Amino acid sequence: MKRINIIAWDNGFGLTRHIRLLSDALRTGGFHVTVSSIRRGKLRKWFRPLAMHLRQLWMRLSGSDKLGRFDANIMIEHVRADYLGFARVNLFAPHPEWCLPIDVALLEKTDGTLCMTHHAEPIFAGRGSRTAFIGFTSEDRLDASVPRERAFFHLAGRSQNKGTEQLLAVWRKHPEWPTLTVLQSPHTAKPGAATANIVHRVDYIDDAELRRIQNAHRFHVCSSETEGFGHYLVEAMGVGAVVLATDAPPMNEMITADRGITIAYDRTGTQHLATTYFVSEAGIVDAVERALALDEAQVETMGAAARRWFEDNDRAFPQRVAAALNQMC
Repeated sequence: MKRINIIAWDNGFGLTRHIRLLSDALRTGGFHVTVSSIRRGKLRKWFRPLAMHLRQLWMRLSGSDKLGRFDANIMIEHVRADYLGFARVNLFAPHPEWCLPIDVALLEKTDGTLCMTHHAEPIFAGRGSRTAFIGFTSEDRLDASVPRERAFFHLAGRSQNKGTEQLLAVWRKHPEWPTLTVLQSPHTAKPGAATANIVHRVDYIDDAELRRIQNAHRFHVCSSETEGFGHYLVEAMGVGAVVLATDAPPMNEMITADRGITIAYDRTGTQHLATTYFVSEAGIVDAVERALALDEAQVETMGAAARRWFEDNDRAFPQRVAAALNQMC
């Protein structure tokens, strides 16, 4: 049984969920999993490299075979140089939009890159890294007991890459549209003028209430500028919603015409290694109007197709991870 060490910042939010989902998939695939959680704090930042160096030095001097006790490290989001000596194979599982210059510089010390989107493959292959596509999966948030309504939901959370400000600005111009509920962290929210058809919740809610909201809305607007994978988008597919998503990679890898509605963009930018795509006002108007024009049968058909994709992707994820690790190791 191969021993895999997952190394990532345990931030209590998206990365914590990311660690859990990957761990579950690896165990399903027959791997033994250890999680080395990175914690934040100045003392940890200063003393962890020294502690890791002393640990490796002691292992070498003592002749311990524990130095290579892991078959592979999987480093999520950043390459952790302190851990390179603790596995025979070191693999990087990046989010291109958060991939720093130091991560790029350390790529040559890794043995390959596990790509969560097809969009990421040429980014890292072009920098000389051996790549393998694993995709990813998200939590299953489906609750069929929740009544559905023809309203729109946008889960902004703490992210500043969701196109939230543009979405709110366009919605304020269309008082005839149904209600848009936006859930956003106080750390990033910029509440604007109150509008009758916008419910802007700037707070934290418990998971049960979030799940209810996700299931209650027929339409989820995911106007992302970029995504490392897109958990909030895939969770929306999982509840059988009609997802309105940016018509750009990697968002349109998941959202296609048969299981969602794409939103046109009108300009691009960059964030570290990722290209960012900014949805246009005309693109939002067109996508929302197309959603409103769907009859109930069409909404059900599109939502069912999204749910099927979610189930198929979730079922295949452990197999993709296992195949990539067996190849890389």
